[in-house]
Amino acid sequence: MQLLAVGLNHTTAPVSLREQLAFAPDQLGQAVMAARSWFERIDHRGSDEAAILSTCNRTELYAASHVPDPLDAGAHFLADFHKLNYSELRPHLYMLPQHDAVRHTFRVASGLDSMVLGETQILGQIKDAIRTADEAGGLGTYLHQLFQRSFSVAKEVRSTTEIGAHSVSMAAAAVRLSQRIFDKIAEQNVLFIGAGEMIELCATHFAAQNPKTITIANRTLERGEVLAHRFGGRAIRLADLQDKLHQYDIVISCTASSLPLIGLGMVERAIKARRHKPMFMVDLAVPRDIEPEVARLNDAFLYTVDDLGKVVQTGLENRQAAVAQAEAIIETRVQSFMHWVDDRAVVPVIQSLHENSEALRLMELERARKMLAKGEDIDTVLEALSKGLTAKFMHGPQQALRHAHGDERAQLAEILPQMFRGRR
Repeated sequence: MQLLAVGLNHTTAPVSLREQLAFAPDQLGQAVMAARSWFERIDHRGSDEAAILSTCNRTELYAASHVPDPLDAGAHFLADFHKLNYSELRPHLYMLPQHDAVRHTFRVASGLDSMVLGETQILGQIKDAIRTADEAGGLGTYLHQLFQRSFSVAKEVRSTTEIGAHSVSMAAAAVRLSQRIFDKIAEQNVLFIGAGEMIELCATHFAAQNPKTITIANRTLERGEVLAHRFGGRAIRLADLQDKLHQYDIVISCTASSLPLIGLGMVERAIKARRHKPMFMVDLAVPRDIEPEVARLNDAFLYTVDDLGKVVQTGLENRQAAVAQAEAIIETRVQSFMHWVDDRAVVPVIQSLHENSEALRLMELERARKMLAKGEDIDTVLEALSKGLTAKFMHGPQQALRHAHGDERAQLAEILPQMFRGRR
């Protein structure tokens, strides 16, 4: 069984490509089943495992498969599922086998592969992805063990290092960027589109600046009202955005919509209604909520998740010692996991040996019972039983040694005595 991780992230692909490879939350279960079927069509053994992680910064397929070239199969699956040109997608993909895949999994869970070094949100996203994969029947022994260990490694890294110290979150970066446009956030009207975890984090940071008003726009009004109430704001429906966008100076959006919610025309009309007063906009969604053409408008300042990534690098040099410590922990845990994988590889061999040995034992035991039934002396029966067992157990190794040649015979000659030395 081969472990693998295939995907792209914020360091290998721009947001324009990441959004094409992103999986919507309600797509993940179906995609996991499709990935398993993809591998099984090649191998036919039916024991392949798959899980998919899709966030604003990464899309990754994790798998355990028997297929001859699982990395290539996994990469082609991602392209085929999204109907993308494989040759154009391939340069942006990382394709990691075995221990490299394990190391990558542990680094992602620990926040070492994140745009915000040491951030904790990714761990919750992985747990959600694994829960979905499990419900879809994608997890087996290998991936279940891999991700359970990744959670333990992430906990160890965060509890024994200062990997999260001095970090600047995406939410804090959004506040910093808005202050480049508006001197005082306290004088601005802020609109948040969506009601998920990222919007909640952003709202918390902006609320600390005491903006003039806070509004939550959400598809479900009731959920928006719950979040708005926490920050002393109000909620509106997404359907009302068309008529009310011009009221807001700062717009932060992060939804799971597969299509843009705010188009160029909508922003042009809002800017005109504002008499060209600047509008600061942050699109944290992948796929994007705001059409990228909006950035061309003179009075609209649009930033994507990649733009914020440049801001969050602040303080990175202060965390290098913690990074080195975290990497050392991860490397140790990778070796431990690979030992477990190696042990798993010999389980079928051990099971086969037990089954064959048991068959030989039962065969000789039956012969001994027949001898006793005929009235044979007990010592004679025991002698025959012991000699019969010994002969049957030694037959296979002796035959292997006789038929081997050259280096193979030399290796067997060295190994077999150790196997049959036994305890005295």
